[in-house]
Amino acid sequence: QVQLVESGGGLVQPGGSLRLSCAASGSIFSIYAMGWYRQAPGKQRELVAAMPRGGSTNYANSVKGRFTISRDNAKNTVYLQMTSLKPEDTAVYYCNVVVENSWRVRNDYWGQGTQVTVSS
Repeated sequence: QVQLVESGGGLVQPGGSLRLSCAASGSIFSIYAMGWYRQAPGKQRELVAAMPRGGSTNYANSVKGRFTISRDNAKNTVYLQMTSLKPEDTAVYYCNVVVENSWRVRNDYWGQGTQVTVSS
């Protein structure tokens, strides 16, 4: 099994910044991809940013130029640096990790979610 622990959410004023972290632990042979999703009240969960192994980083159009995803492979940790935050960024943010086993079978794991609220 794989456990994900998220941290870094909170309340911030418009224009402010926050940094989310997600650390993966447990039975990890290899991590194929790490990313962040978010879900606002009454809306579907949407991709915010994803970083596959050896591939190009993907961002939602709404966060391009404001959010930056990064990962520390040695720590199995993914980060989301969020700047110039807007009220519409308010949502529960979920970490997603795709773990690959020795047979190249991939499984998705999700964090517990962390609330980000942008409000004055």
